[in-house]
Amino acid sequence: MSKESRKGGLTSGRPPLAQRAKRALPSKVTRSIIRTHHQLHKQLAQATSAGDKSKAEAIEREIEERGGLKVYQDASITGQSSDRGGDSSKVLMTWMNSYVPMNQSPRLKMLEVGALSTSNTCARSGLFDMTWIDLNSQDPKIEQQDFMQRPVPKTDSERFDVLSLSLVVNYVPTATGRGEMLSRTREFLRNKDASGPPLLFFVLPAPCVTNSRYMDENRLNEIMSSLGFRAAQRKLSPKLYYSLWVLNGEEDKSGSAFPKVEINPGRTRNNFCIVLP
Repeated sequence: MSKESRKGGLTSGRPPLAQRAKRALPSKVTRSIIRTHHQLHKQLAQATSAGDKSKAEAIEREIEERGGLKVYQDASITGQSSDRGGDSSKVLMTWMNSYVPMNQSPRLKMLEVGALSTSNTCARSGLFDMTWIDLNSQDPKIEQQDFMQRPVPKTDSERFDVLSLSLVVNYVPTATGRGEMLSRTREFLRNKDASGPPLLFFVLPAPCVTNSRYMDENRLNEIMSSLGFRAAQRKLSPKLYYSLWVLNGEEDKSGSAFPKVEINPGRTRNNFCIVLP
């Protein structure tokens, strides 16, 4: 793993989530808190990677002055709650009919990374045997674990039929770290067999693919294709980009790389990027 990703991995990028706040914050407030906190953590990761101790300490102070993780956690939980339409697994369930019967037996194995709840639409469907992980579990059913540190399965019986990365990759603060996370998903999905194709459910904030200097849907498709994935479903809402990918091929070993390349110039665009060395 690269030096960059070790310093800026998932643990340093996606803050842990706490229990839902008793009083819901207004949607505009939650969006502002989440956006600012996310930006500050990216800046913190960059300063830490560059060895700029004084800048890193200044950013840490600003994070704490803004309420620290507690305020961010409350905003994040509220923003993704079902009463705000935040259960992205609803979209996944509308797509599953195309791949497996709803009375599938035995049930499919699903790994949900960054789990907020053990009672979302997928969990209640009866279709899956669920495994939930999060950096800071607030539920005894959710295993406290960093996906990048989870042991790689050794056999197909230990792998999963479906892996969910919903609003997880965008919290990884480095472009290389995001690429490494996507590449690592292949090791957790089982081989294709008669029970249906292995699937990756991948959700990003819409601006990551609609308003980035370094990323669009074509670029994402090229990256995923190089990892052996085929685009199966997609949905674009004003806030989120939902996608479903079938793992149906071998990773590209030809040496093709996806560096940070500007493909959509513009002063108002964001800097979201995924890099495969």
